[in-house]
Amino acid sequence: MNKQANNKVAIVTGASRGIGAAVARRLADDGFTVVVNYAGSAKAAEEVVGDITAAGGTAISAQADVAKAADVRRLFDTTEQVYGGVDVLVNNAGVMALANVADLTEEDFDRLFDINVKGSYNTMREAAKRLRHGGRIINFSSSVVGLLQPGYAPYAATKAAIEATTMVLARELRGREVTVNAVAPGPTATELFLNGKSDELVDRLAKLAPLERLGTPEDIAATVAFLAGPDGAWVNGQVLRANGGIV
Repeated sequence: MNKQANNKVAIVTGASRGIGAAVARRLADDGFTVVVNYAGSAKAAEEVVGDITAAGGTAISAQADVAKAADVRRLFDTTEQVYGGVDVLVNNAGVMALANVADLTEEDFDRLFDINVKGSYNTMREAAKRLRHGGRIINFSSSVVGLLQPGYAPYAATKAAIEATTMVLARELRGREVTVNAVAPGPTATELFLNGKSDELVDRLAKLAPLERLGTPEDIAATVAFLAGPDGAWVNGQVLRANGGIV
């Protein structure tokens, strides 16, 4: 672990569990000061902060519902007040609802787009105004955009919106050396993914990729760390499919 601070500050949304928590821990290991954002899981977020500080890193938790623009402004305000600025935004917060187009409820549609699209827009808008020179915006898409499976249309639609916005925003931030990229995981062994799936189904999904296993939160965190770190400086306006070759 590299505990040497790099004077960079990263906000990770939805970082109380799963991939977001792994990203927060990895960035802290790489020397970033990390703001662990959560919507409702204060205890889980504090546990992530505790893990980071116990390992010699620096982190705080910060509540904000990314679907609410005022909450997001407060999140950035708090980060600037405590740490002096923001260098990296990782847009991890998201939800999933699966249904065929004919069966999708209006409530599920609204929730998906409120959090996955509007939430990411809210944070990108603040980041576009506030990130320090040379900053990084790392959005989350999903490999379902390429897989196009039945039942995934509404979720895939939200992630396709993120991919398009990623590429446009990268061009809009010309002249500031701010990169904007997206990571598109495939099946990843998180509580959200495994919940409700039989062992047989999980095994079948694991074997879809040529590497014949599910991804881990740490696999995805490593991809984010590459984009956030010095080695990722020349990657801009791209979608990295971290999925073991599934698509």
